[in-house]
Amino acid sequence: MRTLRPDGTPASEPLRVTDLPAAIAEREAADHPRWLWASTTETYPALLRAGVRVGRCHDIELTEALLLGHAGRWGEPRSLAAAFARLTGVAVPPDPPPRVPEPPGLVQAALFDTGGGPGGAHAAVLAVAASATSAPAASAAFAGSGASAGSAASSAAASAASVGSGASAGSAVPGLVVLDALVRVYADQHRRVGATAHPGRFALLVAAENAGALIGAEMGHTGLPWRADVHDEVLRGLLGAPQPVGPPRRLAELTAEVNAAFGMHGLHPDSPAEVLRAFARAGIDVPNTRAWVLKRVEHPAVKPLLEYKELYRIWVAHGWTWLDAWVSGGRFRPEYVPGGVVSGRWATRGGGALQVPKVVRRAVVADPGWRFVVADAGQLEPRVLAAVSGDSRLAAAGEADDLYAALAADAFGGDRPRAKVALLGAMYGQTGGAAIPALAVLRQSYPTAFEYVEAAARTGEAGGLVRSWLGRTCPPASTAWRDAGLDPPEEAGSAEAPQGGAQGRARGRFTRNFVIQATAAEWALVLLATLRTALTGMRAEIVLFVHDEVGVHCPAEETDRVVEAVRDSAARAGELLFGGTEVRFPLDVSVVECYADAA
Repeated sequence: MRTLRPDGTPASEPLRVTDLPAAIAEREAADHPRWLWASTTETYPALLRAGVRVGRCHDIELTEALLLGHAGRWGEPRSLAAAFARLTGVAVPPDPPPRVPEPPGLVQAALFDTGGGPGGAHAAVLAVAASATSAPAASAAFAGSGASAGSAASSAAASAASVGSGASAGSAVPGLVVLDALVRVYADQHRRVGATAHPGRFALLVAAENAGALIGAEMGHTGLPWRADVHDEVLRGLLGAPQPVGPPRRLAELTAEVNAAFGMHGLHPDSPAEVLRAFARAGIDVPNTRAWVLKRVEHPAVKPLLEYKELYRIWVAHGWTWLDAWVSGGRFRPEYVPGGVVSGRWATRGGGALQVPKVVRRAVVADPGWRFVVADAGQLEPRVLAAVSGDSRLAAAGEADDLYAALAADAFGGDRPRAKVALLGAMYGQTGGAAIPALAVLRQSYPTAFEYVEAAARTGEAGGLVRSWLGRTCPPASTAWRDAGLDPPEEAGSAEAPQGGAQGRARGRFTRNFVIQATAAEWALVLLATLRTALTGMRAEIVLFVHDEVGVHCPAEETDRVVEAVRDSAARAGELLFGGTEVRFPLDVSVVECYADAA
């Protein structure tokens, strides 16, 4: 372990400890330092299992990914070993492959602070590197600044190799090597954050990303309350009893109905290619088998096909096999991946925690005497557009609880659906068909907001990069953006193919939404981090986070305080990101015993 100053320069000599979790717990209780390590994913779960929680951290790997993206180098290796190799001018090793999820997953973590940089304004920063002699600790490191790890390329290469191997050596020396690398890389990251166009914003992004990692690990460790008996009852009601071989009874029945409707045998409803061919033989041209597309098709096969698709997805993704693998001891413990989507939204490594169907949520039941406080940010992305664009007229509409209704009253003659289509169309680039006249009204009434997303689209079409409000940067013009998870909602129309057949226009659709969705993800993450701090001293635990929805599991007597904390955190998130904007970020808050009952 080594204490560092806020700028990362060493404030003490390295201290060797034999029980790293105990040493961390002692120092955390004493002065709550910011812990710096190579990867929260690899470090914090071990500390949680040892009963140790920390308040703040700096994750080298997550921060390196943000900085690389900002420099237009999205996707380059981001590990401590890679960052140290770049810093010392030696060959950069690839990142190790992602771990295969092992249900139930244990997750990653990081820390939230709104100081002026990654080190914040706090006096103590603590750097730690684990070696083989400091088991049961995590194989991670805490980083700061510093300037001496050998200057020769050969020495740097040897150090990089040691860093890459982490604490696998049989002596304490590798731990010191990793510690030195962390110190130097952190100093470099501190410098690079300060060199961004808006260092204060980017520092907030780094802090929020690290906080999200800590929260993700804590959520995975705590687990989401889950009643296996209720889940089984739900599945049996939907699908029938599980079969020793093959699909359950209801899927078999629907398969027969679909085949009969097409007048054929042997069609597999779960095969999009077979379904498309069947429709083609019936003289119907269907571009894909998405549910919202099929709902527009007049054919007797559509109804059983839609039911089959829904039930098949439940059976495969959250059926009995899933239940046996992922639920243990009354808890579902997925492994969350903060920032796992290019927009900054979270992903999961196995478990499907972010796509639990509403009917399956009936199994998410609070413990006796406890409740869920579930808060959902309504109309978040339109409100973000109002805040970041500086369009005063749209911001005034953003003061209302229902932004679309306010928009309709202001510029669309009270036609709320038309106002909604126009705003979604502008954000997602759906500019054809019925959206054309609505978009014309939007352009005329809210020109600043309209130009904000149009400018992002033009930059994308030209192959340029765009950034979120805090500075998260989109991937370069390559196939990477296609996997960004930025599909528009159904109201905005299809995003299946580039408009006009132009790949550049398709990328423009991506970049116009990236600047909004990535900023919305930042707002939600800052809310989450602020809420984590607000819950300190309560028994309440954050157990759910899906895009712009957060769920807290708490004793019934704490619900009023938790509701207040959630609402305050939403307001605080708006202030931290956007200052004194008129735009409000209201939440729909429910206090329920079962997650499925949340509004």
